[in-house]
Amino acid sequence: LGVPAMALFLAACSSSNEGDFEPPVVLPFQELYDQGITRYIGMYSPSTTETDGNITRYSFGVGDGPLCLDGTAYNMATRAAPFDSLRIDDLGDVATNAFNKDDSIARIEAYIDDLLQHDLITVAIGGDHTVALPHLRALAKKHGPLGMVHVDAHTDINDDMFGEKIAHGTPFRRAVEEGLLDGDRVVQIGVRGTGYAADDFDWSREQGFRVVQVEECWHKSLEPLMAEVREKVSGGPVYVSFDIDGLDPAYAPGTGTLEIGGLTTAQGLEIIRGCWGLDVVGCDLVEVAPIYDVSGMTSRIAGDLLYEMLCVLPGVERRGA
Repeated sequence: LGVPAMALFLAACSSSNEGDFEPPVVLPFQELYDQGITRYIGMYSPSTTETDGNITRYSFGVGDGPLCLDGTAYNMATRAAPFDSLRIDDLGDVATNAFNKDDSIARIEAYIDDLLQHDLITVAIGGDHTVALPHLRALAKKHGPLGMVHVDAHTDINDDMFGEKIAHGTPFRRAVEEGLLDGDRVVQIGVRGTGYAADDFDWSREQGFRVVQVEECWHKSLEPLMAEVREKVSGGPVYVSFDIDGLDPAYAPGTGTLEIGGLTTAQGLEIIRGCWGLDVVGCDLVEVAPIYDVSGMTSRIAGDLLYEMLCVLPGVERRGA
């Protein structure tokens, strides 16, 4: 999570603990591309893995210190047991090109293409939101048009940014244009702030997206909303994309495009836990810039949200449920 501009960390999960990949496998990976994290100066800490008997600990770089997902962890709220249920492999960083955006996008897509030949579930850690586009391209080749649960302060459907068609504010417009998303099965949650035009959110609605502005989320539980979300996006494969700036900067200041009035961490948990039962084939967590949070709390929260994503993947058992 402490990576330069375009970064992608990839992991894999499988029901098998031995030998070759067997579905479902979750592969977390890191996409080394972050040119779109505003204000962000590149900083990188490597991810590591250590195994002690049957316990595997995954430590993701977060600037000055690692953030661990402990292989013994059980979710005490949902009773989910991802490390008991799936084989989860840390695949480290995707080798991107820091000097060429288009080449980086192509490398990420090719990398995921290769992984998906093994029927894996892929979990990406950015990097900026540009990395969602090659991830969606690869997944759509395998699964067809995807539904999506998108948490963000921004809709990321700009036609361009300073003349560039591919940037961290454009991935989902390109995804619609390329037929990667099923617009009638897309929900965007938490969007807010200022825009380039008063009708900025209307383009999403015209594609069939359900756009949930943050004002609809204030002062309430999002469990009722997530019941609506499940009804809208179900019926096919789903991608979950979580931009850390969807949360209020009081919780997650370590990002580049802060917008006040955001979601709480409890609401972030409700959204991810509300994806339980969906056919999640891939997910990401993006836009973490640790250098802007001296406390390290943004990276800590990001790690916890990634763990919650693992807990809702298909094939994860719930103990005693």
